[in-house]
Amino acid sequence: MTNIPHIQITEPVTCSTCAACCCQLEVMLITDTGVPQRFIDTDDWGGEVMLRLDDGWCAALDRDTMMCTIYELRPLICREFEMGASECLEEREGITTAYR
Repeated sequence: MTNIPHIQITEPVTCSTCAACCCQLEVMLITDTGVPQRFIDTDDWGGEVMLRLDDGWCAALDRDTMMCTIYELRPLICREFEMGASECLEEREGITTAYR
């Protein structure tokens, strides 16, 4: 089981303090950014989504570094999910309460 890094909600969100909380969200592929086929799944309605592993984490997430292995090819939704924005902070708050 992967250790979830301790998140201090009061500290600014940066690449070094991010816990990849958004990597547990369902990500629909609505544009072609070149996501490798091995990371693509089909949802119950036939839409393409990022493949998530049995534990809910995105298959493109490197579990050792908690960084995206396909960052340059990441889906549009991932590109638009702004680090430190309100949606990001809400996900961070949700994950900290889930692992207490």
